[in-house]
Amino acid sequence: MTKLSIIVITKNEEENILDCLKSASFADEVIVLDSGSTDNTIVLAESAGAKVFSSDWVSYGDQKNKAIDLASNDWIFSLDADERIPEMLKNEIKTSIQEEKYFVFDVPRSSLFISRFMKHSGWRPDRTKRLFKKQKARFTNHKVHEHLDTAEPVGRLKTPIVHYSYRNIEAVMMKLDQYSTRKAEQLYSKGTRGSLCKALLHSSWAFLRTYFLRLGFLDGKMGLILALHNAQTNYYSYIKLMMLDIKNKTR
Repeated sequence: MTKLSIIVITKNEEENILDCLKSASFADEVIVLDSGSTDNTIVLAESAGAKVFSSDWVSYGDQKNKAIDLASNDWIFSLDADERIPEMLKNEIKTSIQEEKYFVFDVPRSSLFISRFMKHSGWRPDRTKRLFKKQKARFTNHKVHEHLDTAEPVGRLKTPIVHYSYRNIEAVMMKLDQYSTRKAEQLYSKGTRGSLCKALLHSSWAFLRTYFLRLGFLDGKMGLILALHNAQTNYYSYIKLMMLDIKNKTR
């Protein structure tokens, strides 16, 4: 019988890890690769029966590729600590890896933004490649928005992952800072340079795209807050990019 490994990368995920691993417990093997947690993440993961390893952080993609290499089974499902696999998706995964009509599958996500699972705003169906045969795909090494790279045709699973992405306003503010910094670093490494004009243009476009083109207004108050959040993330990404350029020119 075809066997499945589920991989999860972590750092200070004690709030999420038990529910995440509970939803992954149907797999033949669960790999947790931690990058320096200072809370109870590792202890909790071990208590849930996961195989826990540690590795220094480089990037999301690098960490996930290391976890793939640690897995002993051919089929892999990549799960984030703030995600859950519902029962219907478990059944789809089991069926798909036995039939092997495809070697790579994408899956939709249903994501929480503070108090609402978003139905618009560019957040649905939010398909992402997660289920794959080990030899058929690897993650890119982008600092933000890493993704599974493959030359294989991609099958589609129907049931969404449940994604607790932004549980509260504190998480929104924390991720705004983290993502804008990583995006600025990624853009700088590619030779892009920032300016106040670029910051204003990109933030304005992010708001218009999220709220109007992607129908964020249909998500009510949370749709407006998300559109403003996307605008701010883009604004500070290009401001930080500008600051990186200034800093490196003065060295």
